[in-house]
Amino acid sequence: MIEADFIQQAETIVLEHLSQEQFGVSELAQAMNMSRSNLLRKIKKQTGLSASQFIRQIRLKKGREMLQETSLTVSEISFEVGFASTSYFIKCFREHYGYPPGKLAKGELTEEVAEPHPPRSFPWKYVVGAVVLVVLAIFLTRSLGSKEDSTSPLGEIEKSIAVLPFLNESSDSSNMYFINGLMEATLNNLQKIEDLRVISRTSVEKYRYQARSIPEIAEELRVSYFVEGSGQKIGDQVLLNIQLIEAASDKHIWAEQYSREIGNVFELQNEIAKKIAAAIKAVVTPAELEQIEKIPTENLEAYDLYLQALPHFHARTREGLEQALPLFNQAIEQDPQFSLAYANLAISYYFLDIFQVDKQYTDSINTYADKALLYDPTSPVSLLAKSFYYIHTKDYPSALPHLEKALEYNPNSSAVVQMLTDYYARFVPNTAKHLEYALRGVQLEIGAEDSIAQSYIYVSMSHALVQTGFIDEALHYIDLSINYNPNNEFSYYLKALILYAKDLDVEKVKRRLLKEFRKDTTRLDILQEVAKLYYLQENYDSAYFYFQQFVAIREARAWNVYPNENITIGWVYEKVGLPEEAQNFYRAFEEFSAKDPSIYRSLWLGIDYARKGEREAAIEQLKTFANHDDFQYWFLLLGNDPILKSLHSHPEFSSVMQKIKDRFWENHRVLAESLRGKGLL
Repeated sequence: MIEADFIQQAETIVLEHLSQEQFGVSELAQAMNMSRSNLLRKIKKQTGLSASQFIRQIRLKKGREMLQETSLTVSEISFEVGFASTSYFIKCFREHYGYPPGKLAKGELTEEVAEPHPPRSFPWKYVVGAVVLVVLAIFLTRSLGSKEDSTSPLGEIEKSIAVLPFLNESSDSSNMYFINGLMEATLNNLQKIEDLRVISRTSVEKYRYQARSIPEIAEELRVSYFVEGSGQKIGDQVLLNIQLIEAASDKHIWAEQYSREIGNVFELQNEIAKKIAAAIKAVVTPAELEQIEKIPTENLEAYDLYLQALPHFHARTREGLEQALPLFNQAIEQDPQFSLAYANLAISYYFLDIFQVDKQYTDSINTYADKALLYDPTSPVSLLAKSFYYIHTKDYPSALPHLEKALEYNPNSSAVVQMLTDYYARFVPNTAKHLEYALRGVQLEIGAEDSIAQSYIYVSMSHALVQTGFIDEALHYIDLSINYNPNNEFSYYLKALILYAKDLDVEKVKRRLLKEFRKDTTRLDILQEVAKLYYLQENYDSAYFYFQQFVAIREARAWNVYPNENITIGWVYEKVGLPEEAQNFYRAFEEFSAKDPSIYRSLWLGIDYARKGEREAAIEQLKTFANHDDFQYWFLLLGNDPILKSLHSHPEFSSVMQKIKDRFWENHRVLAESLRGKGLL
């Protein structure tokens, strides 16, 4: 069979079965007396399309011809060309041709204009503000699911699902927030089912503006099912078309058309979640059912204001949060017991205050979080809001049970998993839990919005891996980060440190970091790393040169970052003949170490005792630290610290250092086994 004849024959067969919704790739292969794999290969070679795309394109082309040549309605034509759902036909048609079929049916487009054109791109802006590298973990989209990543810890999970952005079928674009609210409610209800893996909202948002087939999206997100929907609000009526699609076959396995009064919108949302769960045989516990059946508010005006606030809230920019605040407040005026509105007010104020040295909104965060819990103590959003208050006030032990309880009520909450990742990265450092939650997070936040976001995702993952001693894996992911965005300044910084962990070559890492420093001489992270490297070589003049710049920028910005480095800075200042300034840094370090609740407190005390010449006290504190688990890889290099040099002759120093190394690698081994057992590594 020559190539042209092959494509023509395939098209003819599809057209013969045009109205049969179930006629798909397997049926076409059988009709052509070919194996499915050969069919896929030949169609891809000849058309550049997957087989399902090829079939869909034929259906859409015929549908377009019928719209121009007949008086049939869009709904009638959608069924004639094999679409069980009119809304799905409209969605595919708009993605392929760049305009809805209704415009063609009404004669609003000329033949010339009606030709296919690429979908418009959507202008995304990224503002990445990070004081330290670990902050990248906060509310950034996460993903390890790209095609280039063959060693990703994600496999396709049988009961995995993504809720794609719903389409607004109304000509009134102002209704978009309401349709988005229906989509988000569907997503939130499904997230409460532990038997499902539910991809986050941020991971699917990009498909609102990209023309991708279901198999293509399934390959990217590694899910088994998709929910698609479209609808409109007309007066007091909600019209909603929704369907559940099996990714493997690209077939609808459940579809429903709803027409309900606005007053029944919550009942509708709950019914959809339960029907989807039943269709894919997901186990829903009584406790989960209770969470799903909750009604957020009886006041529909309050709910409408709440939905209007959400797009601004999700933007996570100062401008967006400031636009969301009055809408949440108006919602509360309508319903003074609206827990979700209170919770999102608290969260908004938390993010407005997050990088401020002088906090402005502490009382507001606490007040609104408490009210959210008062009116719904089992809401995962309320619990998350209260955890933010405790993190805001540095009461980290009190934050943890709220985060864990929130995850219990919503096991698919990427926001909670992200905060737990960050909790164990920064607030109460625990490298094993940091990595585990980071890996759990990427199963939920698997699709970044563009290559820039994807690059930062890999930075975060690489950071978690190197901290726990997975050096080669960390190097793999940091290279992926650079491939996605060669301009990602954090990637090269972290890669230099990973390579240092691999070969311990101080001169090489200095050269790499200084190369990055020349691109931006205000980088606090690089300044302190370069200064420390000179400090390790006991080149105090050079260390002072960089620490002096670091201190000046830190003070100018009023940032309280790297407090554990104050003892190193003080040591360097003392060595270059600035004893008074050195004492100021020593005092700052003592204040920090006295309040540090983490496993590193004994280490800080040990280093400080060594600085003071109190060798026995220093050794005792180092012994205490050696009994801890889940500390960072970098502390294996403690023996090179000049402040500890006075301890080298102590009879127990070598054995303590060896115990620290042995404990780290034993924990590394146990962690690797645990993560593999959970399917996370």
